Amino acid sequence: SCASGRASPTRRPTRRACAATARPARTRGPARECVWSSVASRRRRFGRAYGAFMERHGFEADARTPVALVDDAELAYVLLRYRQVHDFWHVLCGLPPTLLGELALKWFELAHTGLPVAAFSAVAGPVRLRATDRARLRTTYVPWALRAGTTCADDLLAVRYEAHFATPIDDLRTALSLTPAPSMKTRAT
Repeated sequence: SCASGRASPTRRPTRRACAATARPARTRGPARECVWSSVASRRRRFGRAYGAFMERHGFEADARTPVALVDDAELAYVLLRYRQVHDFWHVLCGLPPTLLGELALKWFELAHTGLPVAAFSAVAGPVRLRATDRARLRTTYVPWALRAGTTCADDLLAVRYEAHFATPIDDLRTALSLTPAPSMKTRAT
């Protein structure tokens, strides 16, 4: 099955095929629906964490622009799903939508999907970081991302996250073999 087994660089074409075959898609509607549904509103549920993340940062699940300039329908779907799951991965990885958090997530995405768009962001993005954050990215978050992105479930693009809103977030992480990133909170000095 698409979600069985471990990630492997030799299985990248399978990931694309699985995501395109399974065709999970972000359901329409605001993120608030995830937060306030009677089941997902229980503490520590994935849906509550996702909805709170989206609301806290003013994001809308359906605000992503459509994929353009891609003639291959299968590849266009994979890129669309890649955009859709980005915020799910922020929540599961425990990463904020800051520049450092985005770059750590891009390294995770690169390790997991091998998509060139993730590689470009992961390699070019750090020039915008302060030296201390660049060092944190290099010493803490890149090693985590490479490890987590290659040891998690085989195809995170094909996971139907929308069906897991009522699942406790730690249980979902365990099922996906996904280790959250080290905390980005810094101690007051």
